[in-house]
Amino acid sequence: MEHSHRFFSNEKCMFFPCHPNMEGEYNCLFCYCPLYFLGEECGGDYRWAVHENIKIKICSDCTLPHLPENYDLITGKLTEEAISAVFFADKG
Repeated sequence: MEHSHRFFSNEKCMFFPCHPNMEGEYNCLFCYCPLYFLGEECGGDYRWAVHENIKIKICSDCTLPHLPENYDLITGKLTEEAISAVFFADKG
């Protein structure tokens, strides 16, 4: 896939590939997953760990934000969250 507003791959990044289990095109647009804050509703492959009595979401096996075909899924979820935040803020 060509670089665009929906895709770019940074093979010169010191962390590339950050998910060694991934094959094919690697989209770096969402380097840090914008769906992390959704917790269990993110739709990705994660697991939970506990460190010093704090529950931490571990996403190292998740490739959802790095697959080019998931751009619409991610932006759709972000749009839904933004609309919900605005709607519920007005109902306050």
